[in-house]
Amino acid sequence: MCANVFGVLKSLFGKPFDGGKRMERGGPPPQQPMATEQPPQYPPQHPAMMRLYEVHRELTALGPQVCTFSGLPDDRDYKRLERELTRLLLEVDRVDTEGKAELQGARKRAAQEVEGLLRYLEENARHPSRLAMEELSEEARRLVERRVVAPQREGGAADVDDELVEALRQLVLRLTQVKTEGRVPLRKARYRALTRLCTVQDVLEGRTPQQTLSLPLSGETHVAVRCINQVMAKVSVARGQLVALLMGLSGRDSCAHLSRMLMEMQVELDALDVSGNAAVRNYRKQVVEEINGLLKHLDLEGEGEDTRRYDLAQNNSIREIEAVRAHVRHLRDGVLRHCATGEPGFRPKAELQGLLTHLDQVDTAKNPCIREARRRAVVEVQAAVTFLDLREALTCRRPGAGEGPAHRAVWAALASLSELQARVLGFDGKRADKSYAVLEELLTEQLLALDAVDPHGDEGAKVARKQAVKFAQNILNYLDMKTDEWEY
Repeated sequence: MCANVFGVLKSLFGKPFDGGKRMERGGPPPQQPMATEQPPQYPPQHPAMMRLYEVHRELTALGPQVCTFSGLPDDRDYKRLERELTRLLLEVDRVDTEGKAELQGARKRAAQEVEGLLRYLEENARHPSRLAMEELSEEARRLVERRVVAPQREGGAADVDDELVEALRQLVLRLTQVKTEGRVPLRKARYRALTRLCTVQDVLEGRTPQQTLSLPLSGETHVAVRCINQVMAKVSVARGQLVALLMGLSGRDSCAHLSRMLMEMQVELDALDVSGNAAVRNYRKQVVEEINGLLKHLDLEGEGEDTRRYDLAQNNSIREIEAVRAHVRHLRDGVLRHCATGEPGFRPKAELQGLLTHLDQVDTAKNPCIREARRRAVVEVQAAVTFLDLREALTCRRPGAGEGPAHRAVWAALASLSELQARVLGFDGKRADKSYAVLEELLTEQLLALDAVDPHGDEGAKVARKQAVKFAQNILNYLDMKTDEWEY
C-alpha cells in the first residue's frame, strides 16, 4: 500500500508530463483533437494539475511517517498525521476539474491514495495485535508500579524478588507471541515494548546492594566511604526513576534530567580522595559501574527507528537459526521416511545433538524474539531426538516373565505414543484442520489411559507412568507449538 504512494505521480501525471517534455524539446505543439480523438492532454501548468501535484508532494513526505507509525489513536503523532491527511483529502475535494473527465480521474486517484493512507494509519493503530501489545504493556506497568515505583515514592525499598522477575519474564514471552502479520508498524511497536520491558528486567536484576566496609579505616577514609554510601543511595533512587521512565510511570522526569543527575554523581565520586586504600577504591569503582549501567539504558530517543532492529528476518542470528531448522526438517523427514518403510538404519542422533550445541552458541543479543526463536528450534531438535530414543527403546525391549501388568500397560501406551509422535512430527497443517483435532484427541486418550494405570505400589511402575505422562504432554505441547503461527 505504502509503495503505491510513491508511484502516484506516474499514475496522476504520466500523460501530461509527456506532452510537457515534448514542448520543452521544441517539438510541434499538439494539434487540437477532433471529436473522435482522445480527451485533451492537460499541461502540468493547469491549475487543477498543479494543485494535485502539490498534494502528491505532501503525500510523498507523509507516506513514510504513516507507514512506520507504531503508536495508538490517542498519540500526538497519530492526531497530527490524521489531521494532515484529512486536510489533504479536503484539498483534493476542492480541486476544480471543470467537468473534464481526465481531471476528474486524476482527482479521484489522488483521493484514493489519501484515503488509503488514512485507512492504513487507523488499521494499524486499532489493530487487535496492537491493542494486545498495549494490554500487556499496561499489565507490566501495573506490576512495576505496585512492586517497585510506589514503595520508593513512599520512601521504602522496592519489592524485587524472583516472583517479580518471573512475572516480567512471562510478560516478555507473551509479547513475543503477539502476531504482527508482517506489518512494519506492528513489528516496530512490539520491538519497542519488548526493549523497554527487557531493559526493566536488566535494571532490576542487575541492582547492586549497598556495601558496608568493616575495615580499620582512618577518619579521612571513613568520610569517603560515607560519601560513596550516600551516592549509592542516590543511585538506588535513580534506578527507581529509570524504571518509572521506561514504563511510562513518570510524569515529570525525563531521560535528559536523569542523565544529568547520574553524571553529577559520577563527578562527585571522581572528586573523592581514595588513594592508598584499595578496598574503598574498588567500592567506588563498583558504584561508578552501577551508574554507567543505568546511563546506557537512557538513550531511548531513537529507539526502534532502525528497521534492522525489528525486521528480524534480516538478522544474522535468525538466519543461523533458520538454517538449523531447515537441517532439522531434512533429518526429520529422512527419519520418518525410513520408519515408514521399515528401514531402521537411519539414526542421525549424533548430528541432531551437534545441532543442539550449535543452537546453544547462537548469539541472541538479549533479544527476546531471537531467544524465543532459538528455544523453538531447540524444541524441534529435541522432539526428533526423543522420537529416535523411544523407537530404539521399543525395538530393544525384551519383556521378562516377571513384568507386571502396570509395566506392560505403560509400554503399550508408549508404543502408541511413538506412532502418534511420528504423525505429529510430520504434521504440517493448522489448528483448524480436522487432522489436528484427531491428533489432539488421540494424544488425550493416551494420557487418560496412562492415568488409569494402577501401579499397585510398584515404585518402578510409578516412575515409568510419570515419565510416559510427561512424554505425552511434551508431544501435545510440540503439536501446539507447531500450529500457533508464531512469527519473529
